[in-house]
Amino acid sequence: MPAKSTRTITLLLTQNVESLGIVGDVVTVKPGYARNFLLPLGIAEAPTDERVEALKAARAEALADLEQVRSERKQIIDALEEMSITLVRSCNDRGVLYGSVTQRDISDGLIELGHGVDERAVRLANPIRRVGDYPVVIQFEKDLRAQVHIVVEADRSRSEESDEMELDNAGELIE
Repeated sequence: MPAKSTRTITLLLTQNVESLGIVGDVVTVKPGYARNFLLPLGIAEAPTDERVEALKAARAEALADLEQVRSERKQIIDALEEMSITLVRSCNDRGVLYGSVTQRDISDGLIELGHGVDERAVRLANPIRRVGDYPVVIQFEKDLRAQVHIVVEADRSRSEESDEMELDNAGELIE
């Protein structure tokens, strides 16, 4: 069976596209991505010397904006290094949460502390489902990352819970 040729299309971006490029970049993409996303939304067009020249001012502005965002993110990462956040959740007597702690919960906790961290920056492989201490990575870009400690605590102590109701072997309440 012959090898499939990988066709690509070269386009000029008219808007910033995350993980692809900024205004004025000439990028190479697969035809389906161009046909189904970039071209119908007017995000890209065929590159011409005139259009590349016309987008130079917008490109310079986009580069300045990106540099500002990067410096803000660097300040956030510096502030987050080795930070600890405590989240209180309901759980059973074995420490298993009735819900789970997700990226959004961690992001909301950081925002409450004054750090603008989007949930997409929280790198959490699986939701946290037990009480305990968990290291979580916050990453904006390849080189902008910090590790925070998430401490998940029970909303009430386990001894409180066991004092509330005691049942005998038959399931009858012991007074």
